[in-house]
Amino acid sequence: MQKKIFSRRDFVLKSAAGVGGLAVAGYATQAATLEEKIGDASTNKYETSQPVGSVVIEENDVVIENDQMRLVIGANAVPKSLMNKSNQEECLARNVNISISAITQKRPYNNEIKLAYPCEERTFSANAIKREGDLLVIKYELIHYKALIRINIKPGYIEFKLEGFALNGEDDFGLGVMMKHPAVWKISFLQLPVKERTYYGDWLQVVWDKQVATNFLATGPFARIEAFKNKDYFLMRASAEREMKLKGVSVALITCSTNKLLDNIERVEEDFELAPGVKSRRRKEYRYSYYWTGDINSTNIDRHLKYAKLGGFRAMSIYYFAFLEGKGYQYTGDYKWDRKLFPNGKSDLKQLLDKIKKEGITPGIHTLHSFIGLNSKYVSPVPDHRLNLVQRFTLSAPLGKEDTTVFVDEDPGTIEMTDGRRVLKVGTELISYTGYTDDKPYRITGCIRGALQTKPDSHPAGLIIGVLDISEFGARSVYINQDNDLQDEMAEKIADFYDAGFQFCYYDGSEGVNAPFWCNIARAQWRVHKRLNPQPLFAEGAAKTHFSWHMLSRGNAFDVFKPEVLKEEIKKHPVTEAPRMKANFSHLNFGWLGYFLPDENTIGTQPDMLEYVASRAAAWDCHISMQSNLKKFDDHLRTPDNFEVMRRWEEIRVNDWLTEEQKLSLQNLEQEHILLINEKNEFELQSYDQITNVAGNSREIRAFIFERGGNLYVVYWHISGAKKLVLSLDSKKITVMDSLEKKSSVAFSKQSGRVVIPVSNRRYIKFSRITRDQVITAFQNAIIMP
Repeated sequence: MQKKIFSRRDFVLKSAAGVGGLAVAGYATQAATLEEKIGDASTNKYETSQPVGSVVIEENDVVIENDQMRLVIGANAVPKSLMNKSNQEECLARNVNISISAITQKRPYNNEIKLAYPCEERTFSANAIKREGDLLVIKYELIHYKALIRINIKPGYIEFKLEGFALNGEDDFGLGVMMKHPAVWKISFLQLPVKERTYYGDWLQVVWDKQVATNFLATGPFARIEAFKNKDYFLMRASAEREMKLKGVSVALITCSTNKLLDNIERVEEDFELAPGVKSRRRKEYRYSYYWTGDINSTNIDRHLKYAKLGGFRAMSIYYFAFLEGKGYQYTGDYKWDRKLFPNGKSDLKQLLDKIKKEGITPGIHTLHSFIGLNSKYVSPVPDHRLNLVQRFTLSAPLGKEDTTVFVDEDPGTIEMTDGRRVLKVGTELISYTGYTDDKPYRITGCIRGALQTKPDSHPAGLIIGVLDISEFGARSVYINQDNDLQDEMAEKIADFYDAGFQFCYYDGSEGVNAPFWCNIARAQWRVHKRLNPQPLFAEGAAKTHFSWHMLSRGNAFDVFKPEVLKEEIKKHPVTEAPRMKANFSHLNFGWLGYFLPDENTIGTQPDMLEYVASRAAAWDCHISMQSNLKKFDDHLRTPDNFEVMRRWEEIRVNDWLTEEQKLSLQNLEQEHILLINEKNEFELQSYDQITNVAGNSREIRAFIFERGGNLYVVYWHISGAKKLVLSLDSKKITVMDSLEKKSSVAFSKQSGRVVIPVSNRRYIKFSRITRDQVITAFQNAIIMP
């Protein structure tokens, strides 16, 4: 073969001659424009069959590049190279023969293919690709149409957008009539075998190490971004699905030095007017833990602010039940102001939020954006047609007003049978049921007509009915169908509340949407989020999918764990998620933390528990959140100690006090730590260990031992009261202190060679000339006195 030097312009102009009769006027102009975007053609010349890096580029290969990367696709539609230009590092796995694209049909639609192959779902791989200006034309094995992918080259990313489909010009056996809606159920319009690296972010869909990152980033909620782990690579894939949207769906491909990844993502967010996820992650407020309340109003705001400041919280999340009429899930959607507590509605809410801000606290709103309450106007007396149904049946016989058995065509063998969720929507009537038959004639039995205050009516045979999609969490709510405008209606109401002065949000119950969940979870969030003005400083949510990354910059919280299992549950859940969130350039909430009073069933919330949660969160640069209960805060005698623990950890985390070495030590889950304020009034991190079986295994006293400056110390307290503790110790060898920083000694008495020390709030004992075992034995043999 005679070798020839040719430029990127040559590639484009050759393909502009036409592919299968698709070439149109203007492609030469587009080629020139594209050349200008890339730069001087003289800097982008390749020799036919000559290696560039370790890849041989042939004349008919498709080469797409920007300032940071170069993608080479063979004429056979198999990717050959994805090069990071900064260090000339190859990002694709070697010797992997996977096409750049594939189309899935539910069954073959070409007549001859249908006859020749099993009539079942089938995927057709791409087998040819050409470039015409900024258009990629891709052919596939066996099927008679091709995909048209528009590329948009930017300095930090390259967009691949599904433009549409075109016939190959072959005898299509009548398929031409289908081209307005081609027989495509799913198209993977960009897929690459990306070489495995140190980290894989399953949410952001990024493969990276300290040097290089490759990211598939959806530009809207309708692109499905996935990755499949293989031996030494991830098959990264961007797809569009007929069920949601085909034409216009796009993905941004980013390959760059890792230190430029977030900058490139930020450009995508700006160009496509997405939520500012990168800006959010870079804000100072991103670090803030928050105080959560569901009952704040003008009568108690000062008490809430007192406790928020006591715990060092710089943000406050307000459940919107606080200012709404009807304090329960069952009224969600009506969104009526509580005129007793907020007589002037929005203006009163604004005044309350302004007061919170004046205290240096950032207010946020906690919503159930995709829920509709079963007692709301959207359910009774006439159920809204936009509520989601999870199963559908066809009436096989007319249904009279008083009938208690519903005859249907379909087998109801998998019908919902959970208590509280057995409700049919039949026209404008809701009907509860207790059972079904799975033999013909199929019946839904034990029906109660006019459920949820709807009106019984007659219904004709052939009517399509369905099971109401009631929340699985017993929240007396039904989920919104995202395929209509009811979510937009709710979004406008939430945005109006937000406009009173909220600055961040929590999307609770985000899983409460109809399938497909990969699209509709983020889609529902986005329908609300894009209406919030100004955009939230940060957000969290109960469920996330790829496109949520831009909105839910702080991931998720967890539900409340009881005191006795809190530490173990933190190990199982937030700690397990934290490194995965780091791989996604994100963090998470180590709350929500409940607040429990000690009683006969529980030791209640204690300082060491909060120390453990806050320290593990700090190990991963994560925040916490505390659910408020003013009465419990007031009644729990250890509240000052509990809140001081949270305040200290919040202070060092927000101010980035911990070293990387200290953070690494905090990731040791079996070693607990305490954050002290020492004699110099400076923070000091120490590891400590619980002394078990104190006072004959009494649960009343909690004590932890640690060493500093060559001396042993014990921090100890009573879980709920004030008593005395008798220890077999030499009084000359101990110093009891309220705190380390104040150097204040606490008086204690002697009794027959023993010491009697007060035990109530958190105190410290400093020991001299005594062993660790002696200290532990003394506490285990201690006696509690009134």
